Amino acid sequence: MKLAVNKVLEVTWSTSHDYVIVGAGSAGCVLANRLSENPNNSVLSLEAGPQDAWWNWKIHMPSAIQFNLFNDKYNWFYNTIPQSHMNNRTLYWPRGRVWGGSSALNAMVYIRGHPQDFDRWEKEGAKGWSYKDCLPYFKKAQNHSLGEDQYRGGNGLLHVTRGSTENPLHQAFLQAGQQAGYPYTEDFNGYQQEGMGIYDRTIYKGKRWSTSQAYLHPALKRKNLDAQHGAFTTKILFEGTKAIGVEYVQNSEIRKAKANKEVILSGGAINTPQLMMLSGIGDKEELARHGIQCVAHVPGVGKNLQDHLDVYIQQRCLQPITLYKYTRLWRMPLDGAIWLLSKKGICSSNNIDVGAFIRSQDGLPHLDIQLIFLPLLVSDHGRKEENGHGYQVHAGTLRATSCGYIALKSANPRDHPWINPNYLATQEDIVDMRECVKLTREILSQDALKPFRGEELQPGLKVKTDAEIDKFVRERAETNYHPCCSCKMGHENDPMAVVDNQTRVFGIENLRIVDASIMPSNISGNLNASVIMMAEKAADAILGKKPLPQITVPVYETSATSQ
Repeated sequence: MKLAVNKVLEVTWSTSHDYVIVGAGSAGCVLANRLSENPNNSVLSLEAGPQDAWWNWKIHMPSAIQFNLFNDKYNWFYNTIPQSHMNNRTLYWPRGRVWGGSSALNAMVYIRGHPQDFDRWEKEGAKGWSYKDCLPYFKKAQNHSLGEDQYRGGNGLLHVTRGSTENPLHQAFLQAGQQAGYPYTEDFNGYQQEGMGIYDRTIYKGKRWSTSQAYLHPALKRKNLDAQHGAFTTKILFEGTKAIGVEYVQNSEIRKAKANKEVILSGGAINTPQLMMLSGIGDKEELARHGIQCVAHVPGVGKNLQDHLDVYIQQRCLQPITLYKYTRLWRMPLDGAIWLLSKKGICSSNNIDVGAFIRSQDGLPHLDIQLIFLPLLVSDHGRKEENGHGYQVHAGTLRATSCGYIALKSANPRDHPWINPNYLATQEDIVDMRECVKLTREILSQDALKPFRGEELQPGLKVKTDAEIDKFVRERAETNYHPCCSCKMGHENDPMAVVDNQTRVFGIENLRIVDASIMPSNISGNLNASVIMMAEKAADAILGKKPLPQITVPVYETSATSQ
């Protein structure tokens, strides 16, 4: 990788710390806690958004997901460029801009991914990131309400609880899946991810348990941790090819923070590559187009962008047992008051309790479809609630072959970058999404749901042929909020790799990335649990500690012939 020399003249520093962490999100909050555990380490955390203060109750109320997804106070409000394989639609991409990051906005689903995901990472060049290497850190982070076992953690900072199956529709959906031929699994994050089951959630005592609540707030009392909010980082500062600090804007004032040891980027799959390129790390030709001096030619920055797509399969419910009654204007203040006073009631749940992980076709080595059941009819990222009782399944693929990119729109840090996930660019991806629809319909047609099953509202009975299903997918599919891999981890011989297996940026001293952008490839499920694990593991590497001992446990082997 070719390097350019970029000398920084005499700098007047606003502050000086050993470690400067850019971003207080799912990974950044973990790092702020772990790096400041040693009182000899001074740590600065810079978050562009506000605090997740107690009076911002919509962040902490689990049922208020949709309010946060469309509140620009806590949200970057990104949009993709028009997607050429989805009728030129521009898709909305919410990302967290608050203490806790996207863990303060997400649906609180705790899914680690499939063991083979991490074994694949190691094969892709991320040595030391196999499942047996990662499991100790999943366990270290977790404090599961069901207690510790060989898969679960019981003493970590991240509280995790099991979903409920009180609604008759939950049990009916689980039974329908088994009638369709899928197994039941006791724990999506344990021995067997594949099958029908109950979701774990990052909810504790009726409140959202973000990484801010789990990791950052308990550490704020430490004198060696300075956690700033409203601090927008605009540039990494260098002395040659050595990162020595960052420039940021706070209260309309430009400030410079010196990093005596390391700068660590934890801005996520969009912000991190953007900041890297703005600072002169990326493809030198692309940087030159924006008049940015190249500090290090690392062409993989912003490339390899991956995400999960999903569609909603909706049916009318013949019995008044859905969550529809809780959406009435007269009812919402009552339930809100119950939650505010007791942290109980319908508002204390994310209402994502059951679902499934299945395979789109026989012979696959492991699952590639995720289903989430919701006893309510919603659309447009939950912003629109449909009239009447109904239920829906969010069905999406987990192994898309299409990759996209993040690219600079300009050299202005305030301009959002170009985001092109390149959805459905391959025939394989559209076929897999088609199978999502077909297999979900098959489950919903089983006898267990017969007492509740009304008409299919979406896609609708008129959508039958492969071509009609493909058209529906292109018109209605949305992001499942899992962008990753835009600064991927890999071997130094991989021209698209950005960081090594210690999360260090190639060609640059004292600069690391710890967030979803360094995933070599996407995982089988929601990202938050894995990002927290990665931050726990990276913290040990940053501090020079030996990795936790590997843990080898039994893992379900998928039959090559059965579905």
